[in-house]
Amino acid sequence: MVKMAGKEYSPKLSHVAVGCFAACFGLMAALWTWPAYVTYRGRVRHVSQFCLVRGGSNATGCVRVELLYEFECDDDPASAGLQTRTDSTAAAAAVPAGDGGGGGTGGGGFAARRWFHASVAGSNSASDGDGAGDDSAAAKATGVRNFAIIAHVDHGKTTLLDTLMTMGSQTVATERLMDNNALEKERGITISSKYTSFPWRACVLNAVDTPGHADFGGEVERVLDMVDGCLLLVDATEGPMAQTKFVLGKALQKGLMPIVVMNKVDRENVTEAGCAEVESRLFDLFAAMGASDEQLDFATVYASAREGVASLDLDEAQRMCREGGGDMQPLLDVLLERVPPPPGSPDDEFSMLVSMIEHDSFVGRLVTGRVATGRMKVGDRVKAMRRATGEEVPGADPPKEREIGRVTKLFTSHGGVRVPLESAAAGDIVSVAGLNLATVTDTVASLAVLEPLAASPIDPPTLKMTFGVNDSRLGGREGKNLTGRTIWDRLIAEAETNVALRVLQVEGGSGDKFEVQGRGELHLGVLIENMRREKFELSISPPVVLYKTDPETGKKLEPLEEVVAEVDEEHVGGVIEALSLRKGELTDMVMGGGEGGKTRLCFLCPSRGLIGFRAIFINETRGTGVMHRSFHSYGDYRGSMDRMRKGAIISTATGVTTLYALGMLESRGTLFVGPKVDVYEGMIIGENSREETMEVNPTKEKKLTNMRASGNDETVRLTPPRAISLEEAIGYVQADELIEVTPTAIRLRKAELDSNKRKSTARKGGQE
Repeated sequence: MVKMAGKEYSPKLSHVAVGCFAACFGLMAALWTWPAYVTYRGRVRHVSQFCLVRGGSNATGCVRVELLYEFECDDDPASAGLQTRTDSTAAAAAVPAGDGGGGGTGGGGFAARRWFHASVAGSNSASDGDGAGDDSAAAKATGVRNFAIIAHVDHGKTTLLDTLMTMGSQTVATERLMDNNALEKERGITISSKYTSFPWRACVLNAVDTPGHADFGGEVERVLDMVDGCLLLVDATEGPMAQTKFVLGKALQKGLMPIVVMNKVDRENVTEAGCAEVESRLFDLFAAMGASDEQLDFATVYASAREGVASLDLDEAQRMCREGGGDMQPLLDVLLERVPPPPGSPDDEFSMLVSMIEHDSFVGRLVTGRVATGRMKVGDRVKAMRRATGEEVPGADPPKEREIGRVTKLFTSHGGVRVPLESAAAGDIVSVAGLNLATVTDTVASLAVLEPLAASPIDPPTLKMTFGVNDSRLGGREGKNLTGRTIWDRLIAEAETNVALRVLQVEGGSGDKFEVQGRGELHLGVLIENMRREKFELSISPPVVLYKTDPETGKKLEPLEEVVAEVDEEHVGGVIEALSLRKGELTDMVMGGGEGGKTRLCFLCPSRGLIGFRAIFINETRGTGVMHRSFHSYGDYRGSMDRMRKGAIISTATGVTTLYALGMLESRGTLFVGPKVDVYEGMIIGENSREETMEVNPTKEKKLTNMRASGNDETVRLTPPRAISLEEAIGYVQADELIEVTPTAIRLRKAELDSNKRKSTARKGGQE
């Protein structure tokens, strides 16, 4: 019996059970909620925990995950300049800024994330205490660092960013987290720029991962407007390469403060003398590109992204790689010290330059950029303004306003995952939903802003190809998107996000052919491969170089590329001869200057001579050579080139190839098809061993009689056909040929399928 309020009660077993359950639940809630009290001692770290949220009139509990950071701070958070921002994933719910437990005021529980900004000791704060609190402009300005990771292809950019995110306590489940595109994972390279945020000490670091290949230089150029510094990642053995020079020049022109990171110091052939030579070459490169005195005084950090080690001393970095221990703290500290805080005041009118565009299946079009000035929150009315292109009618005022809309969603990126925000201020890199027409280089701003922000120009394309409807005999069998209209819509959508791409209608055409201009074979090849995977069927023309005319002399100019090849000594002669035939000029040769003692060759070669050369280079070096190329400049036209390819074997019949016919053709050249493959008239099925074109019937069958032969039939054994990749096909086809691209096959064909019409056209051309 229990006596309560003068009365005696006999508790039931169910009441006892409920009481025990409530006590246990309260203890568990206390244990879960205890880490929510943020400790301000120790290094910044990322804490994942389960906290009980009770909301609504019925006090219904639900479980959520709250992410908290711990900062190195001995004082009260308010006096230290800390400011909190809580962002709810539920539209109707909000979390009080000072509520450590994250209680909700809406109807029910919700998931929330919280992080903090604070001024960094030693940084130039705009105020010494007056700006402390949630609305501190000084704390906001100094608590953000925006930087890009720039380097040559395969020097370790994405791996380094994965390691830095781990240091910032962003759990990285898989390697190459930022390379989330299927093609990026297959090829092991970065194709499109991406950004992510992670904390370090009292700052939020916004890191932008950029491509390292020259063909995707447009991705690099447009995102450099979002950052204030860069990590120049250099292989400790290879030093600055062709793509390093290209991107570095863009960064120095924008006045970015570089931090040199010598990566892969865990290799056995990395020595102090070698690193000193690489650093000397970097200094000369900086000076040659017109770097300022501040940029020439760059910091050097020795690191191994794979081992997760960084140090300001080479010997110390190598020791940590061998013995274990160490982390990326020295590199992150140099970042905080060297990269300046973003310019712009949060008190001005809101403005943001669009640098990237994405499409989300739930919220629609997302425009991404860095907030240049002011503040923005969900629900604000904004407008998109286009910049002047120089193509407007003289004397007329170009329409600047593209559209007016409302911010429906606001996101940032944490560890490759979009996290919703309620507001953003100057310096933040965010993605905005609610605008349907805004595109890259547009300015998203408040209605009071009248002038758009300045956008950096993008280098012009150097190559063009013609995309058309697949009109072959096999057209429409394998794909779903077949018409010229669907192809045009897809190309226009790509041009909106891919600023280095230009799409034009072919003059005098029937509306089913489109000219696509890009920065190189790989640039256009990635677009074609993506369309192929989206069930498109296309016919692609061979690439054509875009020429220019010197306005002063009237001379014809062509794009030149810098080629750096590292080959074994026995292959040097063959590579030099092959590039010389393509009008290449040898500019430098270093014996043993490459990795593993390879010879490094530097050429200046016309872009048209490098079309399809990669496959030839691989064959010439037996797969042991490494070649990199990047756009150099426009130079004088170097004359016509000799024919680089042998004749084609063309089918004269439509049907299915037979073992009997292919067995008779195998000795005449290299076959591209095997038995039981659909072919049609005008399709290229192989390469002739001679210069001339050969027309054959690959569908011919063995004649059958009712007489049994006295001897046994010979068994035909064919050599496996030569498989041609998309990039190889782009460099293989000639002016009168096309590439047929379908979801399941890549075929080569003549532009004119009828044999008699081809011969008639050839005779007319010969008479003229």
